[in-house]
Amino acid sequence: MSDTSLKVRLADAVKAAMRAKDSARLGTLRLVQAAIKQKEVDERRELSDADVVAILEKQVKQRRESAAAFEQAGRAETAAQERAEIDVLQEFLPQGADPAEVAAVIEEALADLAAQGASGPAAMGKAMALVKPRLAGRADMAEVSKTLAARLKG
Repeated sequence: MSDTSLKVRLADAVKAAMRAKDSARLGTLRLVQAAIKQKEVDERRELSDADVVAILEKQVKQRRESAAAFEQAGRAETAAQERAEIDVLQEFLPQGADPAEVAAVIEEALADLAAQGASGPAAMGKAMALVKPRLAGRADMAEVSKTLAARLKG
């Protein structure tokens, strides 16, 4: 990834989408920019790339949930729109971690917890605290959480 901030990359993508008259992409990017601006106004501070990644992750999660709900309601076209928006958002997230890397991070966290004497479902919070910083923005944290919970149960 280049040294350009995510906010600048998003602004450049908005300009490119405007020039290309790509209204679907433009709409998605503007929604993200609005969410970033709202958070900056609410917190009265400039957001870092990590903050922007958190917003992007939240937006992707919301769209995944919406797409699933639309699928269940038999609204395939609307679900496809949500998935298209996910694709746009994921362009700005760090490169995804492959399953082997996710598994390795989970195993390392479990080994650390075992060394501290923590185990079982009660250690879930500590385990997530170890895993999240290493995988945030690069893996579906809901899936990571499920895997971790299953491993902690034994």
